[in-house]
Amino acid sequence: MTGIRIFNVHYLWEDCGSMVLGALIVLTAWMVGDVGSQPVAINATIVGLIVLALGASEFLDLRRWEEGLETACGLWLIASPFIFGYAYAGTLRYWHFVLGAAIVLLAVLELLQDWKLSKAELTRHSAR
Repeated sequence: MTGIRIFNVHYLWEDCGSMVLGALIVLTAWMVGDVGSQPVAINATIVGLIVLALGASEFLDLRRWEEGLETACGLWLIASPFIFGYAYAGTLRYWHFVLGAAIVLLAVLELLQDWKLSKAELTRHSAR
């Protein structure tokens, strides 16, 4: 399996993808338009801004804990429809399920790529 390098190297597009997903999460409350309450919109904005900031942070300086926080944000976004009570109505729930799952998958991929790297390799890789 040496031919599949996508699973072995942390690429720049992954960090840019995290930033794009974060921006989409921030925009979902206004794109979809079926937000039932202000806490739902605030939750989406906060989670989106955190994911956006973590993606930018990874872009500048690669650390393993960033992927862990992104995974937690993705899982929180998946759970949000149940926590805030919009899991059974509207299209916002689908957006949050899909975006949350995408964040979790991307973060797990990045974590697997970075897991065996030493601190020196992480630092060298961060310089891009």
